[in-house]
Amino acid sequence: MRRITIRRTALAASAVSLALLVTACGSDEPAAKDKAKSEESKGAPAAPAAKALSQAELDKLMLTEADLANHKITPASKVDLAAAKGTTADKTECALLVDAMSLRAPGKPAASASRKIMGIPQDPAKDASPEEKLKAAVDALSGTITSDVVGSYDGQGATEAVAAIKKAGTDCAGGFTLNVPGDKVKISKVEPGAYTAGDEALAYAFTLDLEGKPSTAHLVAVRKGANVATFFAQSLAGSADQPKAIIDAQVKKLG
Repeated sequence: MRRITIRRTALAASAVSLALLVTACGSDEPAAKDKAKSEESKGAPAAPAAKALSQAELDKLMLTEADLANHKITPASKVDLAAAKGTTADKTECALLVDAMSLRAPGKPAASASRKIMGIPQDPAKDASPEEKLKAAVDALSGTITSDVVGSYDGQGATEAVAAIKKAGTDCAGGFTLNVPGDKVKISKVEPGAYTAGDEALAYAFTLDLEGKPSTAHLVAVRKGANVATFFAQSLAGSADQPKAIIDAQVKKLG
């Protein structure tokens, strides 16, 4: 029992994105090519590169308990970040998924911030039976923990981060092993999920093996302009639901 608790707690502590394809068409005639280059030089100027938020600006956009009722929201602690830093995958192609699972913003953000979010269960009624009070206590200890990480990127960094997560989701569909400090967790498969918001979004369901019992966790990535928010939700007691209320609230706050 202690080993199960340690494994689940360690994973929860650590949890808490294809280059752009450019094509061109033109005539084989040299004169036509020269004309095309000339016309291109006279065209509208390219859109300015995205500029990342400062750390202070990004921190103001992170969820607080005032934004989401009945949820406990805390910044990731030094212990959380240390555990996340030591979390890896046995397959290099799955590294971006591990980042999203482990309180790390994917790619190379100019600034990033992370939060751990957990729903607050209702207290049992004053006249609740001992069994009902025990169940409420167990529910409080086994709720879903969601990591909310937002990275802000310069240039095409946000788009590239999401594309990289998408590629990792495809490459790692057959599963991989998560190396958590002091333990290992087998992820048997990564399946596409559904979530729509922002400029683009990705969703995946992970099947984990916890002491021989399957458990479902969820990963969602959403890009809003130059910012990418990633969410990873896992239940200490078993399968988690996609944390839609949390994701919706964070995406709304990003503007």
